[in-house]
Parts: sequence; structure tokens; C-alpha cells
Amino acid sequence: MKFLLSVLITPVVVLLSSTHGLAAIQTKTIEYKQGNTVLEGYLAYDDAIKVKRPGVLVVHEWNGLQSYVKKRTEQLAGLGYVAFAADIYGKGIRPKNQQESGVQATFYRQDRKLLRDRANAGLKVLQNNPLTDAKRIAAIGYCFGGGTVLELARSGANIAGVVSFHGNLDTPNPNDAKNIKAKVLVLHGADDPFVPEEQVKAFETEMRQANVDWQLISYGGVLHAFTNPVYKNDPKGAAYNQLADQRSWLAMRQFFAEIFR
Repeated sequence: MKFLLSVLITPVVVLLSSTHGLAAIQTKTIEYKQGNTVLEGYLAYDDAIKVKRPGVLVVHEWNGLQSYVKKRTEQLAGLGYVAFAADIYGKGIRPKNQQESGVQATFYRQDRKLLRDRANAGLKVLQNNPLTDAKRIAAIGYCFGGGTVLELARSGANIAGVVSFHGNLDTPNPNDAKNIKAKVLVLHGADDPFVPEEQVKAFETEMRQANVDWQLISYGGVLHAFTNPVYKNDPKGAAYNQLADQRSWLAMRQFFAEIFR
């Protein structure tokens, strides 16, 4: 469902661009910085919409900003949003295997302040885009990115909502939940071995104690990374689940319909 909008704006100028055939979806690579670190994000939007519309920040899995999250960003653009995939790791840092992915993800999970700063840098790019209605912004993330958008919320970011798809729920500073302004939706595989029951319970307690407006949907019999078809019954506990993928995307869309109305 696309938004009915009525005010013209000036097109945004960015570094690189590509057009997908005759479709209205435009994609652009945007270089930006957090401190002295150069980052390279990915913007997608429908150029048939000539006015401001809600924005969605997207945060990648542990392997960095690669094809999967770019596809999700384009899907969001197809729904009528301005979608921007943030780059947490830095320009050119795109892990090639699980070992490299683990090194990068662990580094940022152990430095939550830096993780939050990188997420907020991406948020600023989206907020400053002339196509974005800065008062209506959400953030979503997958796996590593799911945990990242929760940290973004805990940082006190002024956004309407965050959605975590099979993300980690732990945080070293649960009291920071008092800073959360956003509504929170967690989409979780009930049998995810990387996010065990004790972590789920701790998250629920954290949300309750901070009086956050939160939801957690747990999909029975579903493992980690259930939205990504590349995972086919990984013996370590990651597996694509088509039904959970579809249900979680629908849950996100319903959540957006609520927070952006």
C-alpha cells in the first residue's frame, strides 16, 4: 500500500545511482561518515511519489551491507517508503565468510556505544533526505541488525518504531530502556538457539520495567535467520522458514500502518 501524498519536493542528489529498468524504484549508494570513519549506505525510493513520505532505516546482518539487505530495502521502497540501509562496519568492509562476519559482529556487540553511534549516523542520513518525512521514521534490522535497532531505540533516538527480525535481545545496560521513545516489535523464532529463553525473559523484564510500548511475536518451531532463504537447515541453528518470513513481513507492515497513520 502506497501513501497518498500531495506536495512536490526537490529530488535528492547523491553519489551514485542506478535505475531498475522501467520501474519507478530508484537505488543510490550514499557515502557518509561517523566521526572519521567513511561509511557507504544504500538508498531506495519510488520516484513516482513526488512528496515526502515515511522513512525506514534498515540494518544489515552480521555479514554487512550486502545483497540480502539491499533487496529488503528495495522492497520497502516498493511499499512507498524512503528506505536507507545503514552501513555499520564501514566502506569496503564486507565479510566474505562466517569467520570474518563473526569478528565484525563481535567487535560492535562489545562496543555498544560505537554500535549506537553508527546506527544514529545512518538515521541522520535518512532524516536529512528531502524525500523523508522526518517525523515518521522507523528502523528495522535482521539478526545483528535486529539487535542494532534495539540499541538505537535504547540510545533515545527520536523515531516512531523499531522492528527486530530474529535479532539478539541482550544489552549490557538494560536501564537504558528508559530512554526508548519508539514502539518496539520483536519477531522471534521460538527455537532460535542464539537467542535462548533466558535472553527473551530478560528482554521482557527490561521492557516492562521501562514501561515501553512493546510486542514480541514468537514463531513456533522456527530457528534463527528465518527470513533469509540462503540458510537451508544450517546445523548450527539457522534455517529459512517461508511461512515465518511471510508472517513477520506482514506483522511489520501492520506495525507501520499503526505508527505512521
